[in-house]
Amino acid sequence: MVAFLGIITAEALYPGYSTSQNQISDLGGTEPPESIILEPSATIFNVAMTLLGLLTIGASLSLHRALEDRVVTIPLALLDIGVLGVGIFNGSYGTVHALFALLTFVAGGISAIAASWVERSPLCYISVILGAVALANLVAFYVLGMSSPMAALGIGGVERWVAYPVLLWVIIFGGYLLGRSHPA
Repeated sequence: MVAFLGIITAEALYPGYSTSQNQISDLGGTEPPESIILEPSATIFNVAMTLLGLLTIGASLSLHRALEDRVVTIPLALLDIGVLGVGIFNGSYGTVHALFALLTFVAGGISAIAASWVERSPLCYISVILGAVALANLVAFYVLGMSSPMAALGIGGVERWVAYPVLLWVIIFGGYLLGRSHPA
């Protein structure tokens, strides 16, 4: 929820922001050479991503202790590190930011799929679908560029079809783990 609310709030306060034409990370700062950092959107976005990264790193460590399943926890920890990096190194950091964003997207899709190993039905299938949607859109964009089937949504729309399935999965998985630890 931290990520969704941070993104929504930063978008609402960013003059002229387009969910189609702007990348999500533009909220924290646009790419060089002519980087633009607009406040308060940048602070809201960057703090939200940094906070999410820190919170989920803690959650991943706890989950690793509970599950002792590296297939699930390593991709999840990489996702967390990626999100933390996105928050610390906004878009104005160029390649460094892009690498953390790519780590976030790839590890996020893999995490959702890997988590299906420890989830019960029907969530295990939902996780695979959400992870596959994220990864398929990421690969389609990197392979086909603006010729991908989702290109009509613009760069921002395509990016949201990668990021939002992962964010949705993180919320669902967290709820699942909470429910699993407190039997009715």
